[in-house]
Amino acid sequence: MFYVDKRMQYPVKVESPDPVYARMLQQAIGGIEGEIRVCMQYFFQAWGSRGPTTKYRDMLLNTATEEMGHIEMLATAVAMNLENAPTKLQEAGVADAVVGAVMGGENPRHVVEGMLHRHLLSTGMAAFPANCEGVPFDMSHIYASGNLAADMYCNVAAETTGRVLAVRLSNATNDPGMKDMWSFLIARDTMHQQQWLAVIEELGGNEGNLPIPNSFPQSEEHQKYNYSFFATGVEGSPAPEGRWTSGPSLDGKGVYNVVQNAPMGQEPVLGPARPDSGAQSQQIG
Repeated sequence: MFYVDKRMQYPVKVESPDPVYARMLQQAIGGIEGEIRVCMQYFFQAWGSRGPTTKYRDMLLNTATEEMGHIEMLATAVAMNLENAPTKLQEAGVADAVVGAVMGGENPRHVVEGMLHRHLLSTGMAAFPANCEGVPFDMSHIYASGNLAADMYCNVAAETTGRVLAVRLSNATNDPGMKDMWSFLIARDTMHQQQWLAVIEELGGNEGNLPIPNSFPQSEEHQKYNYSFFATGVEGSPAPEGRWTSGPSLDGKGVYNVVQNAPMGQEPVLGPARPDSGAQSQQIG
């Protein structure tokens, strides 16, 4: 069950409406780094959460609901940035403004005009669940595996890429209201990154979680290769050295080493095509 409060989670103010920036904000709503993605990801992780305690389910539900508030804030910001957008091409020389934005390097990802028409014709100068190019969010980037540790690592990745986008969008505006909104949303991204990492630590950290799923017995892995970095460069060329090529593994269960990748299997030989497969007679044999 959800409850609605008409007041937004944090104030959203726009001093200088900018339809070009409204398009950029769409990425934070319906892009793969955006708020719809994390909102739905956390909800589905929560709804499928199993275990002897409900605290992780409850935490995910709380954060997913918070993210609904972020979508509301961004959708409001889009609408407010479209306050003075022209409703006809003749108004304010929209075509010239679009060309000028492109030539001046101000336009995010191609041309603004099509998105302005979409905001006008489909939504009446309001936001919609799509990215900055008008591609609808299709839920294909929702990760809910049923494995709590795996989901937490997915959440860390989602919040880090989301924070990258938020910082870029903050840097792309000089509007004080938009700057203030991003200051809040970036702060929440910081907390959420820490939140998911705290769950991982509570579950046992790297040593307790890895490899995922930790319920599969590692004795059944091929012991020769489970901590080997495969070097796939031309034979004799050095492998890129790093924490992953030598020393104890992060889970404390092995030692990293380097193996020059080489064929260990056979050349595949398939049987003849079936007579009813529509292949050429020479293939049927």
